[in-house]
Amino acid sequence: MEIFFGAFTSEWEQLRVALLHEMTSGGRGASAEEEMRRRLKQLAQLGAAGGGGSGGASGGGGSASKVRGAPRAQAKPATAANRPMETRLAAVAKGSQPAVVKMASYGGGARVGAMLNYVSRGGELKVENESGRILEGREALARIRGDWDHLFQNRAESRDIGSFSVEIAASGFASDTALHEQVKSTLTSGFGDRRYAYAIDKIEGGSVSVQGLVVLRSGQGERLTGDAKAAGMIQARYDVSAAAGEVAAKFSFHGYGNGVEFGASRLRGLVDRHDDVRDDRGQSIANEKVAGDLVQREWRGELHSRKSRDVMHVIMSARAGTDVAAFAGAVRDFLAHQFAGHRYVFAMHDPASDPKEAGEGGKRPHVHAHAIVAMKSDSGNRIETTPAVFREWRSVMAEKAREHGIEMEMTDRREFATPPAFTRTQVRPVSREGRTEHVGTSEAAQARYDAKRSGRRTVAKSDRSRQYIIKVQKSWQKLALAGGDRQTVAYATQQQKYLESSISTAQTETSGTVIRADFGSNFRINLATLQEMVLEGQELREMSRAEFETYEKKVETALFKLERSVSADDRADFDEIAGLARDFVNQKRELVDLYEQRKEALAEQGGEAPRSDPREPANDEWDAAVAKHGEAVVEAGNQAMIQIEHYREGLDRIEAGELSADRKDGMQAGLQQAMEKAAQLAVEGNSYLRDVADQDLRHAIDRAEKQAEVDRQDDGRADVIKAVQTVIAERIDRLNERLSDIAEDSYATRSEISAERQFLADMNGQLDKIGPADVLDLSRTETDYGYDEEEAASARESGVDYVPSLERDRHEHESHVDSVAPQLEQLRAHGVTIDTDFKIAAPPSQRDFDAYMNELAKEFAEAEPDLGDTREAHELATAVDATNRLEDRLNKDKEAAQHSGETTRTDPAQQHIPRLEELEREQMQQRERDRDDRDR
Repeated sequence: MEIFFGAFTSEWEQLRVALLHEMTSGGRGASAEEEMRRRLKQLAQLGAAGGGGSGGASGGGGSASKVRGAPRAQAKPATAANRPMETRLAAVAKGSQPAVVKMASYGGGARVGAMLNYVSRGGELKVENESGRILEGREALARIRGDWDHLFQNRAESRDIGSFSVEIAASGFASDTALHEQVKSTLTSGFGDRRYAYAIDKIEGGSVSVQGLVVLRSGQGERLTGDAKAAGMIQARYDVSAAAGEVAAKFSFHGYGNGVEFGASRLRGLVDRHDDVRDDRGQSIANEKVAGDLVQREWRGELHSRKSRDVMHVIMSARAGTDVAAFAGAVRDFLAHQFAGHRYVFAMHDPASDPKEAGEGGKRPHVHAHAIVAMKSDSGNRIETTPAVFREWRSVMAEKAREHGIEMEMTDRREFATPPAFTRTQVRPVSREGRTEHVGTSEAAQARYDAKRSGRRTVAKSDRSRQYIIKVQKSWQKLALAGGDRQTVAYATQQQKYLESSISTAQTETSGTVIRADFGSNFRINLATLQEMVLEGQELREMSRAEFETYEKKVETALFKLERSVSADDRADFDEIAGLARDFVNQKRELVDLYEQRKEALAEQGGEAPRSDPREPANDEWDAAVAKHGEAVVEAGNQAMIQIEHYREGLDRIEAGELSADRKDGMQAGLQQAMEKAAQLAVEGNSYLRDVADQDLRHAIDRAEKQAEVDRQDDGRADVIKAVQTVIAERIDRLNERLSDIAEDSYATRSEISAERQFLADMNGQLDKIGPADVLDLSRTETDYGYDEEEAASARESGVDYVPSLERDRHEHESHVDSVAPQLEQLRAHGVTIDTDFKIAAPPSQRDFDAYMNELAKEFAEAEPDLGDTREAHELATAVDATNRLEDRLNKDKEAAQHSGETTRTDPAQQHIPRLEELEREQMQQRERDRDDRDR
């Protein structure tokens, strides 16, 4: 197009047109842009090939990443790599069914029986194991639990939520508000910062009965056990609180459970039984949906729930009408290939032979198989479960199905613009007849469920998924243009339209809403970001000064990030790219200057400047954030969010198999550090981060605030320790007074008091030296020698129940810990870590026992009695004599057993160690009594 400059009378118009002419007709602007595009493409190719420092895989070039992937491919050949996308999509277009392999759930060893019962329909269906053996009936299934037991960790599930009741001695409330305030005050005084929900059960006889649920783990990490012992701890805490001075209350627990499913179910039941249910913040829980949302959204992060993953439940499905025998063979081959070396069983659920009725969830119209697989193999290897592995499962399943004559392909939801699946925790079943119907546990979960069941078209929005979808579009387009089978062409054309429509909708929804750039240390990501940032202004021929400054800042930030990831070999190329990018930005600056000159000229002439193009929403949001929080605050917050997004993107790529799994620990550690840094900024006053924080960051901010509160409380830590020591010292004095009043022959009572005094003295001694990072160790370790026949016989003669010494020791330790529970709570509240576990050690071997006996005899032989204390010398000699007699008796028993032909056992000798230890304790206690006599 030819431009006549004489048609423009104003100087600024002539300059503007000249500049635009150069930029659009091959002048300096266009050439600079073209050169920059060319250089960016070259540098991108370098990055893809492994150059550019960290541009390839971590720690090396692209070839290294290929080598890392090779062993996995050789160990389990993945068919996805050998079966091109176009081949798979063409097969689906011709009618091949998708491979469906779903991870249904995990379970601990204790749940194996229930899972097998479900799979086998209570033993009515045949079950096949990994060796091809058919198991029928309940007895055969029951033996599986024992056969697999050595593969289980058998970790106990965490106790997450407890069911409680409280009786409050109060009446005559002026209003419902006053009543609920009193109930909340009582519960909070007992439970502390734990989340809870409650309902007032009844009010009669001057008391209020309350029922509810409470999260058993506190914000400081203390987890209640949800039993009578926990109720005692809560009761003791309440009794010393200020609230106890106003009203009396009695706490009790009635049960506990694991996970959000248990909590949501129990809370819905509470709502169903009572008209007025409220949470710890006074908010009403009006219906089952609100109850589910409370547990799923708010309590979930507080639970820190733990479940054992000893087995997994895998489901493989095929379309209705698929040959059952062929599908069973494909399932058998798939399991043998994918889980070689692992124990597993599977059963086929065929609607024709399913004994379970349709109304109860049976006789599903499609054939499917259920498998229970042990996570750990006999050689100790555990099954890896990641999205990349699940994709491999589908690929292998499709391959085995084709080998058995079933047309089946591995598919990806991104290839058909289908929505993501919903999880078990996002929905709950409401009808199992035919296809199970669900309702969502939250609004977001319901929306996800509705999208999946309605087949609503949607596309994934991550950068990696967008690149994948571009490849998918090209493949569908090739199939549509290839001609041939009319059905294939029509199907491919339809899928291409679905993708285009979904992408257009997604772009409309998200355009201009992101104001945080996603820069990471990865070379290719930074390179693409730079290209987007620099070329962002090619359509913005008119910018305000503020818009241009934001745009310039983005480009400079992109250059800075890219510079950090460029190797020394590519430094020259980077310098050229940076120069071209800055030239492009300078041209934009000239345009901005020209527009400002024009506005000034129009203002002088009294004219009105034409309306500028609509501002970018992202710039509006940025300006609004700066106006609200200040530029420095937004910049700092933005950088923190960039780091978080970088590590999240890295973890996504690892799960998708694009990066090595070896980098996962480093990425997780980096994400944790970035989260903590952002949370600390928010705690220190960065209000912008609080505005843009997602749920994970909000939890991190909450933790940082609690830690800051703990740090502030550390100033009073020494005072609290000193106060606790004073209380403990007073108790020791009272115990000493009781000892002096108790008769010498009351051995049992004196022993109990002496043990308690020693426990308190040890506690005070540790508190004297405890540092900020030290642990107050109140734990106790005892050896389990098993059944003691001598003690049991003695108990029978005395007419009392035999209680093993280990149980007596455990009870004594728990009573000691409970006696100082209020003091321990004070210490924990000020950051002191306390270990109160009762630990059990295995008994020593015969060799250790013999060495112990020799050492004990040596000590007795070398001991010199105090000449001034003839009584102690006499008792020491008596103890030595008793020990010698015991050893002689043991030797005689051993010889008699050998003469009679019996095999000599090493266990009986160990059973006498408690008696020896008891002799030692008696001697020590006698010495203490003698010293007390001398002191008096």
